[in-house]
Order: sequence, then C-alpha cells, then structure tokens
Amino acid sequence: MIVVTNNEGTPGVPTTARMLAEGAPALSAIEAGIRLVEIDESIRTVGRGGWPNILGEVELDASVMDGTTLRTGSVGAVKGYLHPISIARAVMERLPHVFMVGAGAERFAREIGAEAGENLIADSERVWRRWFEHEVPEADKKRWSEAPLIDLCKQSVDPEIGKDTTTFIAQDGKGLIAGGVSTSGWAWKYPGRLGDSPVIGAGMYADTRYGACACTGAGEMTIRCGTSRSVVLYMKMGMSVDKAVREAVEDMKALKGGLIGRVTVHAIDTKASIGSGARARPSRNRSRPRSSPSPSCRRSPRRPP
Repeated sequence: MIVVTNNEGTPGVPTTARMLAEGAPALSAIEAGIRLVEIDESIRTVGRGGWPNILGEVELDASVMDGTTLRTGSVGAVKGYLHPISIARAVMERLPHVFMVGAGAERFAREIGAEAGENLIADSERVWRRWFEHEVPEADKKRWSEAPLIDLCKQSVDPEIGKDTTTFIAQDGKGLIAGGVSTSGWAWKYPGRLGDSPVIGAGMYADTRYGACACTGAGEMTIRCGTSRSVVLYMKMGMSVDKAVREAVEDMKALKGGLIGRVTVHAIDTKASIGSGARARPSRNRSRPRSSPSPSCRRSPRRPP
C-alpha cells in the first residue's frame, strides 16, 4: 500500500495513509485526504484560501479516477463550493458524463447537496486588491466588468512561487490504484481557464494494471503532451516507472511556443515503486523509510492476510 502526494498534500496525507492501513479503498482514502487540503487555508493553491482569478473570484477544478474501472469524474471553474473533489467523484458515480464545468457543475453540486461556502479569504482578497490598484489602468477600473482582460491575464502568477495543485495517487491493500487532484489554478487567470488538473490523461491518470501518474506546475504543457496518460502508457510498454517518467519529460522538451515553465511529475507502478521527474527543476518527491515518512510519500503497513 502506498500514497504519493506533493507538499501541498501534507494536511491530508496522514488521513489517507491511515485509511489505507485500515483497509479503505484507494479512491475513498484519496478523497478524504484531499478534502482536508481543500479546507486548509494555509494551502493557497487549493480550495478555500486559493488565489482568485483576474476578476477576484475563486474558481476550483478537481478530478478523480478509479484505476480498476477506468471511470473518471472531473469538474472545472466551480465557484461557491468547498469540496470540488467530492463533486468530481459524484460526477463519476451519478452521471453518464465525465466532465462538468461552470454553471452546470454548480447546478449539479446544488442538486447533490454539496457543501457550499465562500472560498475567497480576506488575505487573498487583500493581495488581489493590491494587484488591482497597482496594475489595472484607471480607465479599466471604471468599467471593470467589461474591461479587456487579455493583456492583464498575462500577469497570471502564483504569488507564492513554487506552490502547486495537490495530487494524490495511491494503491490500496487489494492492489487497486486510484488518483485524485484538486486546485484553484493560477492566480489572476482569465475567468474560465482550466489547467491540467481536471483533464484526465494530462494532470492525472490511473490504471490498476500498470500504475498511476499525476502532475503539478504549468498544466498547459501537460495538456499538450497528455503527460500522465503517457507515463502510464510507457509503463504498459514495459518501461520502469522511473524511465517512463523520464520519457514523458523528454516529450515535453519538444514543446515550442505557448506557456513553457515548470512541471513536476509523480508516478507509481503496480509494485508501489515511485518515479518522479521535472522539466526545469528536480522533483522534491522521494520515498523515505516508513519510520520517517516524507510529506510526499507514505507507505501504509500491510494488513495481515
């Protein structure tokens, strides 16, 4: 049994690891862990406390994948709900669709009784307001609802450099693999922008037969390369998890134009081996002994047969 996440997953990974050790299915353990990240206001790139878009509104994206059935659920650009990861799972389990966005996803969230709440906290609003006052031309401030945003959204940035989406991939005691991702995306993004987090095969992919992969960083790049699906496909072709990740990183090096930045790739295979790699900087995701687990990797003790 194993769960791999990134630093942003720290608030939730102990719960996920405990649930796996107690025999919970991988997907349920992942959802429970990510829900804790989504309500932790210290994680400024996920859920409540996440950075707003260019209009000062927090839009959330999430996805889940069951690696045994290959069923998926994703939501994007959701406003006013605290747990997009649970809405994404409900999409998978309760709709004939796999991807819901914006007003439609919010209508669905209301229908299933998802927990509503304000995700814009005072500090995020303060930082956005400071950007608005200093960077937006006076003429645009006066007609903000109709102001052109194309040039302004090129200032999209994470005010906390190096912070990321949260990604969880796990294998449970039965050997079943699943994945989950949740994010608020880039700060000051154009309204409605979707990164790779809700795009199955780009930001995350899970297949119990071969392994799982999830990415953080510049999602526009992994969408263009189908990075997470590629890693799993390379493992299907017989590559080790580490070689599969490195091959996917090589794929990204072929990208020309558009947004080119940092991507970190996290992956596991069916033997609970871990692979990680990055374009532009090394990954921080490494396995450590069970006695001193990293925030990014926990191995749950196996239950007696």
